[in-house]
Amino acid sequence: MPVIVKRSKRYNEAAKKSVAQLLPVDKAIEVLKSFPATKFDQSVELIFSLGIDAKQADQMIRGSLSLPHGVGKTKRVVAFCPEHLVPVATAAGAIRAGGQELVADIEKNNFTDFDVAVATPDMMRFVGRLGKVLGPKGLMPSPKAGTVTADVASAVREYAAGKVEFRNDAGGNVHSVVGKMSFDGQKLADNIHAMMNQIRRMKPMTAKGAYIRKIVLKGSMTPAVYVEAGAA
Repeated sequence: MPVIVKRSKRYNEAAKKSVAQLLPVDKAIEVLKSFPATKFDQSVELIFSLGIDAKQADQMIRGSLSLPHGVGKTKRVVAFCPEHLVPVATAAGAIRAGGQELVADIEKNNFTDFDVAVATPDMMRFVGRLGKVLGPKGLMPSPKAGTVTADVASAVREYAAGKVEFRNDAGGNVHSVVGKMSFDGQKLADNIHAMMNQIRRMKPMTAKGAYIRKIVLKGSMTPAVYVEAGAA
């Protein structure tokens, strides 16, 4: 028996304004902003459907990007680092910083009240023990995502300011927040183009056929707006 999803009156009103055709970025933003407003400032998300084989390690799409205008929120960052870098990391904005004692706290007390974890390379032999805790939550530091770095201060500052991480799911889709509904159109457009260009640059050499198959722009509680992929 099919599941019937009940939509709000506001959503149904928005759906009437939605169009099925592909739109340039600026027009897609206009449609998105024409939807009825909510009582909170919705996040704006860009979703890519990619022509990759998600089972192949060499076709994984994973990375991070500092968008031109941020994403409208700060992130809680912890830093795994040697003792002499703890003051540097906290001064840069880390809510917690430390080495083996921070690892132990997460192991014993299941402390995961943060959005991003960064680590210096020498700490990864200890942080590796946390894979079962941090991995399923998407919090495990990774060189590919830019969260394992010797320059812990810069990493903390960038992520605390809203640097976004992204990775493909099992279906070959990449989801990324690109701003807030309150952003003006130009700022949203700048962020969207930056993310689109980043995804294009990451096309795997082994990917076959069309790479960017579909791009969807949407708010937290809006219908989808379809965006022209451009050269991909």
